[in-house]
Amino acid sequence: MSASPDLIMIQFLEWVAARPRRREDVLDAWQSSCPRFPVWEDARAEGLVRQCGGEVGERRVELTERGRAMLGRGSALNRR
Repeated sequence: MSASPDLIMIQFLEWVAARPRRREDVLDAWQSSCPRFPVWEDARAEGLVRQCGGEVGERRVELTERGRAMLGRGSALNRR
C-alpha cells in the first residue's frame, strides 16, 4: 500500500464509505478497462474493500480496517 493514497483512491473509498453499496453498483460506477485507472481492482488487491453478505447478486462492498485507515490518511492530506 502506498504511503500517500492517490486522489482517485480516496474518492473511491469515500464513495464506498458514504452508504451501503452493492457489488454491481460498484462495478458499474468504477470498473475500468483503462490500465491507468483500475481503482476497484487496486482497492481489492490492497485489501481496502471487501465483499460480504447477501446472495451473489446482492453482495455488499464495504471498507476494511485498512481501507478506513487509508481514507483517514487521505482526508488528513486534503486538509493541508
